[in-house]
Amino acid sequence: MAKVRKSKSPKRDLYGFAETSETNDEDADLPKDEAGRRKIKRQYQELLGIRIEKLKGRILNRERINKTIEGIYFICARCTKVCHSLDEGLQEDPNNVNNMCAKCAKGRTAAA
Repeated sequence: MAKVRKSKSPKRDLYGFAETSETNDEDADLPKDEAGRRKIKRQYQELLGIRIEKLKGRILNRERINKTIEGIYFICARCTKVCHSLDEGLQEDPNNVNNMCAKCAKGRTAAA
């Protein structure tokens, strides 16, 4: 008699890392790449939690979008939101401790 193979589920499912197909209504009208960036930003906020205040102004991750464009996830030093350089813009600090989104950087230069 032949053995019947059980279908193996990926290990990710066992630990709760499975991709969910739930989409937010606000992300439905966005392009796929921008909706993906919003999802990653939400995941960073959930993952970091209260440590966002400690890490504000720091770069979280750099990604290569294509050969010429680099995307950067960072926490704005002023508004302490998780931002992406393509969505919110980036005012990069050479010391990597005071990175700001374009909106906050513009407000800072107008006040100065």
